[in-house]
Amino acid sequence: MHTRPLGRTGIQVSTFTLGTMMFGPYGNSDHDECARIVHSALDRGINTIDTADVYGGDGETEQIVGRALRGRRDDVVLATKFNGRMGADPNQRGSSRRWIISAVEGSLRRLGVDHIDLYQAHHPEPGTDVEETLGALTDLLRAGKIRAIGHSNLPPSDIVEAQWVAERRGLARFRSEQPHYSMLNRGVEREILPVCRRYGLGVLVWSPLSMGLLSGRLRRGSTETPSPGRLHWARRHLTDERKLDAVEKLAEVAADAGLSLPHLALGFVTAHPAVTSAIIGPRTPAQLDDLLAGVDVVLSGDVLDRVDEIVPPGTDVGPIDVAYVPPQLEQPSLRRR
Repeated sequence: MHTRPLGRTGIQVSTFTLGTMMFGPYGNSDHDECARIVHSALDRGINTIDTADVYGGDGETEQIVGRALRGRRDDVVLATKFNGRMGADPNQRGSSRRWIISAVEGSLRRLGVDHIDLYQAHHPEPGTDVEETLGALTDLLRAGKIRAIGHSNLPPSDIVEAQWVAERRGLARFRSEQPHYSMLNRGVEREILPVCRRYGLGVLVWSPLSMGLLSGRLRRGSTETPSPGRLHWARRHLTDERKLDAVEKLAEVAADAGLSLPHLALGFVTAHPAVTSAIIGPRTPAQLDDLLAGVDVVLSGDVLDRVDEIVPPGTDVGPIDVAYVPPQLEQPSLRRR
């Protein structure tokens, strides 16, 4: 397993990051098996684990990860996130100082650690001044509770604004971004990835297998279907005819290159010069084995050209249900007088 620098933090992270969203009631509810997945990943060179307070509901996934890391904490670059709703109280979410200070303590307790290596804002928060957020995170950095800060799903204008505010107010800078990027959703190539390179941000991309469409299992004519839970929050994405057509064409590219479809998908995202690490989210040990078998895949220019012909650079083949949508596009009152 190779490592790459996480932006300009000085932290080295593995080319693959172990994502843990599938640990818990919405994926693998066997805590012991989840721990075995963590140990296997670490034994085979992965040194970075990504989780979030909302995964598993009420922090269950963080608890699973924390127990799995007992005795091995120092071997891991541990990343988690805040911002998602963690209770009925409207203030138990978001990016305010009030919530961030509470949220980090909750994550530290569930993980059973005394610090978090990368603390990330899970989603944009248009109603909160970014100076408020950066001020709280700067204090946590100085207190030693977190080592670096990042964000996820931020539009390019918000990335730039956060960098400017940090510089002008003498606050800590965000050091990483976590966007969705796959062969089917390449919109981040237009602005987000170039902006990240301009500001020296590390980039951890989520769902490089496009939420299962590039796993090789969800094909036309296949008897395997998405789980009810996944269909609940990704129905448009998983049933989009344009994406299903593109998957068949990409599968041909993979076969001609002597690769499986998921190995083509992982090789594609890690080939981009802005990408630091691809987050893989295995639900079972067998899935982990399959994904790690492609860690050394390097795609030729000819293969990448064929991918470009199917899904042109900077374009998305249809929407992805769980992607961030600016409120002005969802709320008519924000675009009508």
